[in-house]
Amino acid sequence: MNLSEQEEQSFATQSGPQPEWLERLPYDKALQMQEAALESLFVGLGPERLFLLEHEPVYTVGRHPDRSGLPREKPLPAELVEIGRGGKATWHGPGQLVGYPIIDLRSRGRDLHRYLRFLEDFLIRLLDTFGLSAQRRDGLTGVWVEDRKIASIGVGVRRWITMHGFALNVCNDLTPFNEIVPCGLVGVRMTSIEAETGVAVPVQVVAARAMDFFAPALEAELPAAFESRVQDENLPKTSCG
Repeated sequence: MNLSEQEEQSFATQSGPQPEWLERLPYDKALQMQEAALESLFVGLGPERLFLLEHEPVYTVGRHPDRSGLPREKPLPAELVEIGRGGKATWHGPGQLVGYPIIDLRSRGRDLHRYLRFLEDFLIRLLDTFGLSAQRRDGLTGVWVEDRKIASIGVGVRRWITMHGFALNVCNDLTPFNEIVPCGLVGVRMTSIEAETGVAVPVQVVAARAMDFFAPALEAELPAAFESRVQDENLPKTSCG
């Protein structure tokens, strides 16, 4: 199906990604939703999206040859899934807010590193609304409260459209991280909003706040500008996270 220039431009110039709270989903179901949204966006039949959800307990690992972050002598207490994102092993589960932005970088500057820094800034601003002073750390992707990691980022890109995204620890049990070396960072301490503030904020409350300002923040940092959408043979496949 060939789209008219007017139809393509209507998606490229909309106010931003459409957010959706999906509650709790198995990992494979959320992955299918991402892939369908990415394909729809690529051909101009769908908008940018922001899927927000919790997962059933699962460990994931990017397609990285170094598996030293995974245990060798005992099985993990939840399923392990290999996925097409950057980064090493991490855990997802109840109490953790997972965000999957499906963003068209073809019309937002085609700068993957800038997109990663945007995600970090967005999470830092989100945490500030809960009274937490978070920051980046030089040479590392993710968000930290002092020396404790509170959010992880792992992004995949197909044809300049993003998938996968971020995981923000809200009120989840942190002990599942003890089974792995999170993100390949030996000795890293994981934390959460609840661990830092002493308040068990519901994940849906954090998701609602994220939905309120993700799109305005994206438009401010990576404004969309319509351009001809042609396939590029030199596109990045994944990015570290």
